[in-house]
Amino acid sequence: MTDKTKTALVVSAHSADFVWRAGGAIALYAKRGYEVAIVCLSFGERGESAKLWKEPGMTLDRVKTARRGEAEAAAAILGAELRFLDLGDYPLRVPDSAVLALADLYRTIDPEFVLTHSLRDPYNFDHPLAAHVAQEARIVAQAHGHRPEQRKVLGAPPVFLFEPHQPEQCEWHPNTLLDISEVWEKKRAAFETMAAQEHLWDYYTRVALQRGAQASRNSNLKIEFAEAYQRVFPQVTGELA
Repeated sequence: MTDKTKTALVVSAHSADFVWRAGGAIALYAKRGYEVAIVCLSFGERGESAKLWKEPGMTLDRVKTARRGEAEAAAAILGAELRFLDLGDYPLRVPDSAVLALADLYRTIDPEFVLTHSLRDPYNFDHPLAAHVAQEARIVAQAHGHRPEQRKVLGAPPVFLFEPHQPEQCEWHPNTLLDISEVWEKKRAAFETMAAQEHLWDYYTRVALQRGAQASRNSNLKIEFAEAYQRVFPQVTGELA
């Protein structure tokens, strides 16, 4: 037995994605004592910052600074550690060096689970790219031939794909419903740091309520707010109930 702190990893394409889609899970596991690491591949500075670009004299650096500030405030509310790779967006391009850096992070923190995007999204190519990068880095971190001087390779942390904006178009099928009722107020507060995307606050509140209703129907629990995920790999268990 060891006293190692448990960890979780979230790989987000843009600076706000982790808030809408996984803020409840982040806050819930941070409350349970996990160290949650969030990696944002970009600031969402081009495609997801329209409100900021409408301001006179706006520049790319100013948009990045604003989105960084929003994301840092949200992560602080949720109780997570935030990293930015600043790889650009619309289009997002991920070099091998970033994949290897993420693989090194996998080995360093050894997460209990990973949260990332759906594998398809015809409305936003950055999202499935982030999902592929998250899983490619996981595979690299599992390879004994990658940095063989490192004594420890990664095991097999489960990967959960969080809910895309239009699930039916993304071939995303939820099979895990997570009760986030006890941390909902933190998630909603994190929403409200995202001034550049205020139009999504109520949308994702409705999503959480709807998933809560579905979670109640699929259990004997009264659940008000929930998040939905699609598990990538089979659950390995000795019990079915």
